[in-house]
Amino acid sequence: MSDRLLGYMYLALAMILVGSTVVASKMIGDGLPVFTATALRFAIALPCFLFLMRVTGTRLPRLDRRDWVLLILQAGAGSVGYTSLLITGMQMTSAADAAVIIGSLPIVSAAIAIVVLRERPQASLLLAVLLAGAGVLSIAAKAGGGDQHSLTGNALIFAAIICEALFILLNKRLKTAIAPLALSTIMTGLGLALSLIPALLEMPWTLTIDSHAIWATVYYALLPTVAGFLLWYAGAAKVSGSEAALFTALAPVSAVMLAVLVLGELVSSSQLIGIACVLLAIGGMAVLGKRGADNAKEKIS
Repeated sequence: MSDRLLGYMYLALAMILVGSTVVASKMIGDGLPVFTATALRFAIALPCFLFLMRVTGTRLPRLDRRDWVLLILQAGAGSVGYTSLLITGMQMTSAADAAVIIGSLPIVSAAIAIVVLRERPQASLLLAVLLAGAGVLSIAAKAGGGDQHSLTGNALIFAAIICEALFILLNKRLKTAIAPLALSTIMTGLGLALSLIPALLEMPWTLTIDSHAIWATVYYALLPTVAGFLLWYAGAAKVSGSEAALFTALAPVSAVMLAVLVLGELVSSSQLIGIACVLLAIGGMAVLGKRGADNAKEKIS
C-alpha cells in the first residue's frame, strides 16, 4: 500500500470517528449530566495523551502569560464549550440535523476569519460560505420544535461549532508554536480543570447513571479524541493540506449514516439537501484552494 493511500485511509477513519461523536453525544446526554460527561471525557483522555507525550519525547513549551490566557480561552471554547453544547443540543434535535451543522465547521471558521481577522476572502470562499449557509438554512426551515427538528437544539449545535471555530482562530494568535500532541494534552488538561467544578455542582453521585452513557463517554474519550488525533496527524503527514481538507466532508456523512444505523433515525429530504450543500462547499473550497496554490507556484516558477 502506498504512503498516500495509507494517508487517505487514516484521514477517512479519523473523520468517521469525528462523525460518530454526534451519536455518542446523543447517548451520553440521555444518561449523564452535561458537565459530568465533559469532565469524565477529559479525565479519561488526559492520561492517554500524557503517555503519548512520554513515549514520543514531546515536551510542553515555555509560554508567556499572554499565550496561557489564549490557551485557557481556547480550552473554554473548543474543549468545554463545544462538548457541553453538543451534548445539550443533541437532546433536542436529530443527529442528521446536527451532522449538517457540524459539517459546516470549515466554512464557519473561514467566515469568522473574514469578520474577526479581516482576512480578504476569495470568490470561491464566499461561494462556499453561501453554500454551507444554504445547507444549514435548509434544516433550520424545518425546525419547528419537537425531538427531531428543534430550532433551539440546532442553535445549540451551531453555538458549539462557533466555539470550535473560535478555538481554531485563537490558535492562530499564539506567539509560540506548539506541537499538535502537546497542544491536545494542554487542551485536555485545561478542559478537565474548567469542567470539574461545574461537574461537582451537578452532584452526579446522587443521580442514577445509565451505564450506556458511561460507555459512550469512554468511547468518546478514547476513540474520537485520542485515536482520532493519532489517525488525523498520521494521515495529514502523508498527503497535502488540500487533500486532507477534503476528508473533513466525511464527518457529516458518517454522522448521518450512524444516526440511521445506530439510532434508527429517518433522513428527510431537507437534511439530504443540507448535507449536499455542505459537501459541495467543503469540496469546492478545497479543490479551488488547491488550484489557486498551484497557479501561484506556476507564477513563482
